[in-house]
Formats: sequence, structure tokens, C-alpha cells
Amino acid sequence: MTRRPDRTRPLLVHLTTTDMSLDWLLGPQLRAFGEAGYDVIGMSAPGPHVEAIEAMGVRHVPVPAFTRSNDPVQDLRAFRQLVGLLRDLRPDILHTHNPKPGVLGRVAGRLTRVPLIVNTQHGLYAQPSDTWKRRWPVYAVERVASAFGDVELVQNIEDVDTLTQTLHIPRRKVRLLGNGVDLRRFDPTSVPTDAVRSLRHEWGAGDDDVVCCIVGRLVREKGIVELLEAAHVLSSRGVAAKFVVIGPVDPDKSDAIDQAMLDRAANDGVVLLGQRSDMAECYAASDVFVTASWREGLPRAAMEAAAMGLPMVATDIRGNRQVMVDGETGLLVPVRAAAGIVDAVTTLVADPQRRAEMGAAATRLAHVEFDQQRVIDRTLAAYELLG
Repeated sequence: MTRRPDRTRPLLVHLTTTDMSLDWLLGPQLRAFGEAGYDVIGMSAPGPHVEAIEAMGVRHVPVPAFTRSNDPVQDLRAFRQLVGLLRDLRPDILHTHNPKPGVLGRVAGRLTRVPLIVNTQHGLYAQPSDTWKRRWPVYAVERVASAFGDVELVQNIEDVDTLTQTLHIPRRKVRLLGNGVDLRRFDPTSVPTDAVRSLRHEWGAGDDDVVCCIVGRLVREKGIVELLEAAHVLSSRGVAAKFVVIGPVDPDKSDAIDQAMLDRAANDGVVLLGQRSDMAECYAASDVFVTASWREGLPRAAMEAAAMGLPMVATDIRGNRQVMVDGETGLLVPVRAAAGIVDAVTTLVADPQRRAEMGAAATRLAHVEFDQQRVIDRTLAAYELLG
């Protein structure tokens, strides 16, 4: 594969559904790729994060028809826009993310003769434990889309096995990427005590309350229903657990949490913060990280929380299993079961020594496994296929 001859720096396009992904999830990587000698463009639906993306020296090119909803007509419109944009830009490398851009982008990239097409698999939307009815459409689409790409960067080792052994994608295309966070930012010693005290006061958490931090979009797939049910049970039992939920509503998704459920949660004392940018401070003001997701690739929030020294309560699924050690850095619980969350949180609330030991072990694990520089290096190695 050869790069386009009319540029001194290869043009690299990263394609996501939303500008939030480019900003919050990929921002440090995009800056690193620019420093490594690439001209970097971020492509997504336009939104409020465009200004921040361009402030880091990354040009943003909008794909207006991209949405998170399942609308075939809108998806076809987005595909046409994407083909036109790629023909105009003529990138040397197209790097796709998320399910929809991953499928549409790989096909559009091949049709427009992009020399190198890389896809990051953030977590297959089906797992071996799912029914075949759920698995086969996901597997079929991924198998077809992979034929249009050159490299599959896979965050989770369990998905590597699925792609190569079940979907029979050639092993030469598949590389384990992992996931990582900025360990300098997510350092518990970097947050002033006053900031911690201020946030806990804002949340109404007393000195004896154990703050349980939840991070994720307010949709059923993130286990929000089970978490809110667990909060209701714990509140009724008088357990000193204060649930704080950080994440935006997502009305475009069919499984969005309705307002009545959120109102009941607020009555139970759950603090709903919406979207936040001060995540290091929020983790520092918390005592336990809780996630009840049904599906994950390699969850970034869980890695951030581990780096910040939080013990974890997490559902026993692919992704969560890779960011914690059951019994050492946290407790795994059954998926889609509020009772398991209740039991695990109750256990940790009652045992501050165990929380401290698990939190220290989580930080040690993060420094060994979750450094984002490793992800950057592995991605740059894939780009070297451009020649």
C-alpha cells in the first residue's frame, strides 16, 4: 500500500457517529497522531464538541446525516454523504469507530479507494452468551464489513477469538489493541481535598455515606434500570450508599430511560448529574464505582475509576472481566439482576478496610494495564502498513 503522492504529510481521517467520541474518547490519541506526523481530520455528525476538537488542532468535517438511531433511509443518506466527502478529501488512512461508522465507513472507504482502512472494534454488539437470533445479524454484518477493511484493531481479547474463530476473519487482519486512559490526569493525588469536599457537599453526601459512582448514558443497555432498582432497595433498607449517576440522556435510543423512572430515582436520593467534564474530581469524591452494563468492549470509565483507586462492582460480562480482578479489585455480579448489585454494594459499604485494599489493588492494575500510550503505539504500528 502506498500513500498519495501529492502530500508531504499523510492525511488521516477518524470517523465516529458523534463529535463527543472524537473529543472525549479519542482526543488524546488524535493529538498524538498529529505529533507523529499525520494531518488529522475528525469526521462525525456536528455537535457541541466541534469547537473543542478544533482547539486541539484537529480539523472537523461534518457528516450531517449521521445519527445514533436505527433509520435505514437516514443511514443511506449518511453513506452517500460519506462517499462524497471521502472522494473530496482523498485520505491516505481512514480509521473508523463505533458500529455504524465502522460498517458504512469501511465500505465507503473501499469504494473511494482509500489506501489503508483501519477499524477499531470497541465491542461486538453481540456476545457468545447471546441467543443465535441476536448474534447472527451482528456477526453477518461484521463479517461482510471486515472484507472492505485492512486492519481490525480489537479492544477485547474475547472479541479477537470471536472474529477469528467464529467469523473466520483472517488472523493477519486482526490485532489486539486494548484500551487505555491518561494516567497523569486520572491520578488520585492530583485532586485537592477542597474539591472533593465541595463535590460531596453538592451531592448531599455526609461523612458516613459511601458514594457509589455510576458513569454511562441513561439507557437500559447500560444497566441503568437495575442500578436504580438497587438504589431503591438500598435506600429502603437504610444502607448508607449514595448513588451518583454521571451521564447524558439519550432520547434517540429506543431503550432510553423514561422521565418517570428518573423522578423516582431522585426521590430515592439518587443524584443525577448529567454530562460532566470534571471526571477526575468526581471519581476522587466517590468511594465505589458501579457498572451494570449488559455489553462492553473495554470500558474506559471503569479504567479511569481503577486508576483513581476506586473498588468496583461490575456485571460479569466481556469487558468488565478484563478491567478488574474479582475479589481483588472489585466484585463481579450477575448481569440484569439488581439483587446482585444490592448484595455487593452492601458488602463494600460495611467493610471500609476491604474497600481500601481493593482500591489500592485497582490503581496498581491500572498502571500495569491501562496506559493510553500503549494504545497509541499499537495504532501507529498499524498505520505503518501505509508504506
